[in-house]
Amino acid sequence: MILCVRFLTRADAFRADAYGADAFGAGGEAEALLPELIALLDELTPVVEAAPPDTALADVRGALRYFDRDTEQLAALVRVRALALHGVDCVIGAGPNPMLARMAAREARPGRTRVVPATADGVREFLDLKPVVALEGVGRATARTLCAYGLDSVDRLAAAPLGTLQRILGAKAGREVHDKAHGVDRTPVVRNAAARSLAAERPFPRDELDPDRHRRALLSLTAELGARMRGASQVCRSLTLTVRYADRSSTTRSRTLREPTAHSAALTSAAYDLYEALGLQRARVRAVSLRAEGLGPAERAVRQLTFDPTDDKARRLEAAVDRARGRFGERVGLAGVLTA
Repeated sequence: MILCVRFLTRADAFRADAYGADAFGAGGEAEALLPELIALLDELTPVVEAAPPDTALADVRGALRYFDRDTEQLAALVRVRALALHGVDCVIGAGPNPMLARMAAREARPGRTRVVPATADGVREFLDLKPVVALEGVGRATARTLCAYGLDSVDRLAAAPLGTLQRILGAKAGREVHDKAHGVDRTPVVRNAAARSLAAERPFPRDELDPDRHRRALLSLTAELGARMRGASQVCRSLTLTVRYADRSSTTRSRTLREPTAHSAALTSAAYDLYEALGLQRARVRAVSLRAEGLGPAERAVRQLTFDPTDDKARRLEAAVDRARGRFGERVGLAGVLTA
């Protein structure tokens, strides 16, 4: 069995219990604890895959036999340890493969574990009557195409012949959707898999109306994300901005960057563009967060050369700041470099 464990702070756990597990993200606090919580899962099984900001997959087939517990009992052990050691609650889904475990986690609630039985009948009962968009990899455009042919639920999709789906969606996509409709996911849980995204959040001490303070928070976020990516020799392909408001609603916008980068100035420009596109007027903002997505190795990235000496100077200064932070600590800023 595979466990999908999503970590929540105490406040987010209360809101998730009231509004649903997907209603609120874990935010920066749980993401900061993620390495320690991964270590907690490592005590149960060596096959743990991090899925930042707040989720981990764990292959516990060996642990079930070792600890002589069933899936729900092992999940309860994880939950108790997370609360006792780190003060963090979690929602847990379990299934015979990663896709079903993640889908189960979306239906779980704090304090309860949603288990998909590892039997054909159990998988079919879990998937039947769900809309096709509930399947991983089936976006809105694909769902609209399938619905146009009357394939609006997973049971109808599973009953459709493979050849029909391949004619509708194409050979590869049709095969993938056909497998997923039958609960088949051959993706393994990969130990220490490289993170596909990085995120950071800046909550305000009180609901903030000032756009200048919003931009300062964005500047701080891009500086942090840029430094973290450069420290890991990574670049990102896209940036996602999430703005949370005083009424608990939120707005999310994404933008693909012109080229993969970890350059803070480029990230800041993209973040400002995303913020301006929202057209906020006197909005009471509770927090802003940024996520760098599509991470990849920096050595494989292609950079467009320019004749602008300012950009080259900024990159050299950025590298100097990174070296200073590595030597003197994370709190070293530009002023510290200039006075060193």
